[in-house]
Amino acid sequence: MKKILLLLFFLGIVNPLASQNNPLIAKDTVAQLQWVNNTYESMTLEERVGQLFMVMASSNAEKTQGVIKDIAPGGIIFSRGGPVRQAKYTNKFQKASRIPLMIGIDGEWGLAMRLDSTFAYPWNMTLGAISDNSIIEDIGYQIGIHSKRMGIHINFGPDIDININPNNPIIGNRSFGEDPENVAEKGVAWIRGMRRAGVLTSAKHFPGHGDTDVDSHHSLPVLDFTKERLDSVELLPYKKAIANGVSSVMVAHLNVPILESKEDTPSSLSKAIITNLLQEEMGFKGLIVSDALNMKGVADYKEDGETEVEALLAGMDLLLMPKDAYASKAAILKAIKRGKISERRLERSVKKVLLAKYLAGLHYYAEVDTKQLPEQVNTVLDTLIYERAIENALTVLKNKN
Repeated sequence: MKKILLLLFFLGIVNPLASQNNPLIAKDTVAQLQWVNNTYESMTLEERVGQLFMVMASSNAEKTQGVIKDIAPGGIIFSRGGPVRQAKYTNKFQKASRIPLMIGIDGEWGLAMRLDSTFAYPWNMTLGAISDNSIIEDIGYQIGIHSKRMGIHINFGPDIDININPNNPIIGNRSFGEDPENVAEKGVAWIRGMRRAGVLTSAKHFPGHGDTDVDSHHSLPVLDFTKERLDSVELLPYKKAIANGVSSVMVAHLNVPILESKEDTPSSLSKAIITNLLQEEMGFKGLIVSDALNMKGVADYKEDGETEVEALLAGMDLLLMPKDAYASKAAILKAIKRGKISERRLERSVKKVLLAKYLAGLHYYAEVDTKQLPEQVNTVLDTLIYERAIENALTVLKNKN
């Protein structure tokens, strides 16, 4: 019991009001904290560091199993394949891992964003034209049901970028539109639906990738705006998402001079943005996830492994798709042994990852059943909701009569 109380204090949730603002806390809080504490205490230092990583699944299952054995990652993200194949791989990878893996996917308009033979809902730009937000919530719920059926625990969505730059090469139709209030409402509805289905969500791309003309997959975009502009436009949907219990926030690779004084520092490596702004000023207590760390918007600015060390020092919890997981893990272990990263700092992020795993049901793992799987992620109900969404998205641009 003493360890549980210490963990409560450590996570800042002894006060019942504080726990209400922590999206990672389950209703059975004591059981959750016991599982988190027991799991953490059972791990070696190397396993604890491994929990910070979510690595990409390879089409070569044996290669991925080797990474699981060597790195002991906290999770796996899938980006291609079909439902049955992914389910079989998920079962295989879970068996290879001593600590249950958090399975992730980018499924903004459904699993079809990454997996073939799965249902595709309309892109966010279409959904942004719908006035009835219950439709958006229903879509979020169905995507959540599909995710849960596939053994997926976190869907890296919704995209709540404000699409106000026609030259943006990467966001475009992935955004709910140009009105911050409408984007916020749609994002919150989608989050509510996913939460009803029992799947974790991740608002992205913080602090806002909508008004850029550079793709952070290839270079580092600059957001040269005032703090007042950021507060009223880019950050508004995040404030609403945080207030409505979004599980995690994905931090993008953006240079924001008004927030970060160090020249050419990506937001994903910025303590001023991740710790000072997101956690302290905006009060976010959930999981903080990096955008993919193999993207050139961040990967070209540091040596292999140093990127992940800097991200952790800035306040990141989950390191998504490192360029070299082996070098990254070695660099973090070295930083811990040299005292650059404290074990207390490590403990905080690892326990947040474990809290998220418990909330997603990973304290009791069951294999994904592949029977009738394709049919169950392509249902008549999905088609009906899709048709309802399209009908409600119709917009009159001109009516001379």
